[in-house]
Amino acid sequence: MAQIISALGVWNTSATKHTALEDVQGIACGSVVAALGLYCLASAGLLTGSTAGIAFLLHYAFGLNFGLAFFLLNLPFFYLSWKRLGIGFTLKTFAAIGLTSVLTDMQSRFIHIDSIHPAWAALIGGLLLGFGLLALYRHRASLGGVGILGIYMQERFGIRAGLVQLVIDLGVLAAAFFVTAPSVVFYSVLGAVALNLFVTVNHRADRYIAM
Repeated sequence: MAQIISALGVWNTSATKHTALEDVQGIACGSVVAALGLYCLASAGLLTGSTAGIAFLLHYAFGLNFGLAFFLLNLPFFYLSWKRLGIGFTLKTFAAIGLTSVLTDMQSRFIHIDSIHPAWAALIGGLLLGFGLLALYRHRASLGGVGILGIYMQERFGIRAGLVQLVIDLGVLAAAFFVTAPSVVFYSVLGAVALNLFVTVNHRADRYIAM
């Protein structure tokens, strides 16, 4: 028991490197929360930004499996992750993307939302995604795509990861005008703003250093 408590860092009072067990629970919990956020958005037919947004577009326009599309779209970003952020970050991100993809596809087996207002779905979905990403960022992982670029820009140039994501996410959502109704885009933008502002405010290198 003492070894488990030590591995989880329960009694640590100083800034120490995350243990492997801490990373496992952080990535697992972050992926579960992020998958729930994606399910809330999907239940209202909404979109989000980054590669998840593109995966939603492919799902809505062509009926492609969201989890598979999300996983495949992230593969090219692993090169940037491996070259600029290291093999540890890359492997943990790969695990987070794979787990989130599987959990998102499995959500309907455990939960079913019959009705939800798109504004509430956007807010809750965006905040849940933000919480999930924050957990992953603090354990040196991400959900790939723009998340990888955002982490790199923050660590290399000091530009907040949330702001980088917000700019790119709005571009992805602008493309949604070609495949969905304007009201869907409007509520999706609300979700993207909630997500990225949450990450911008809470993910700061001067307050929390992931190790």
